[in-house]
Amino acid sequence: MAAIHIDPSHYGAQLAEKATRISAQFARFGAPELEIYDSPTSHYRQRAEFRVWHEGEELYHIMFDQQTKEKIRVDQFDAAAPLINEMMLVIVEKLKLNDILRRKLFQIDYLSTLSGEILVSLLYHKPLDDAWEHAMRELRADLQQHYKIDFIGRARKQKVVFGHDYVNETLTVNGNQYHYQQVENSFTQPNAKVNEKMLAWAQSVSAALKNDLLELYCGNGNFSIALAGHFNKVLATEISKSSVHSAQANIAANKVSNLDIIRMSSEEFTQAIKGEKQFSRLNGIDLTAYQCQTILVDPPRAGMDELTCKLTSNYDNIIYISCNPDTLERDLDMLSVTHKISRIAIFDQFPYTHHVESGVFLQRK
Repeated sequence: MAAIHIDPSHYGAQLAEKATRISAQFARFGAPELEIYDSPTSHYRQRAEFRVWHEGEELYHIMFDQQTKEKIRVDQFDAAAPLINEMMLVIVEKLKLNDILRRKLFQIDYLSTLSGEILVSLLYHKPLDDAWEHAMRELRADLQQHYKIDFIGRARKQKVVFGHDYVNETLTVNGNQYHYQQVENSFTQPNAKVNEKMLAWAQSVSAALKNDLLELYCGNGNFSIALAGHFNKVLATEISKSSVHSAQANIAANKVSNLDIIRMSSEEFTQAIKGEKQFSRLNGIDLTAYQCQTILVDPPRAGMDELTCKLTSNYDNIIYISCNPDTLERDLDMLSVTHKISRIAIFDQFPYTHHVESGVFLQRK
């Protein structure tokens, strides 16, 4: 059996290297001692994507070596969650026996949860016809006897859903459970156990604030739902329609009553809060009713644009979650003029890689 194995004996040294690098990078800001949150050393990813290779009667997952571009057969993948590894074997054996489902299949994506649900997306270089849909229904009915599993079929200009196009995750943070709808092809944190640690850290820096919270780039409500209990009111913004839809579902699932989410970019919200432009999407929401002294930002790898950075600096307390230390450093050049770093942490979302997720808590000087 072909497997991509991880040697956990190297994990401690790799995490220590990240911690040393980040401590050195942010030392010029007078940052306090770095808080370090580790990852499970294997089976930590709740998402995985594989190309599919056809070789005679054989069918198997492959990945490509980043340097040589050589294809590598993958029957088991140590980084992926146990449920994904189990389904990799089951799915391939089922597909090998079904000419309709295997023909022109070129990729399989897996999205799983700690709560035991899994969504499998099959991508094809062919139209998905009635015969394919019938075969897919039979496969799902067969596997649902043993698994909480749904399927999506994708082809050019086609998306066929069998069940739901999302999974329902449950995260446990400081003894409380939070429920999240996570949609296929939408951003979610891939390392659920580290995400729990991120949310616990965000709760700890919020515990004494007791004011209103503004969150930009809120996604499916990952942070805002977990933090709602620490603030009087929460206002959150997100530009992606699918993420806003999931966030609304998650607000209902968690019975959160003090959180409003609006579909706006950070740039649009900046215009709205300054009164520079009116937006119909704000109908029914009175921005003046919020006394936000705290802002949470979790921007994409590019970090914040200059206007959003200026907006952020207007708040007494800033919680900045970053997936790119370089753009975080750039933004801190502006924010550190008015704020000091009270806490800084790294969360090892991506073990055995150079990528680092960081959290910084800033307070007005």
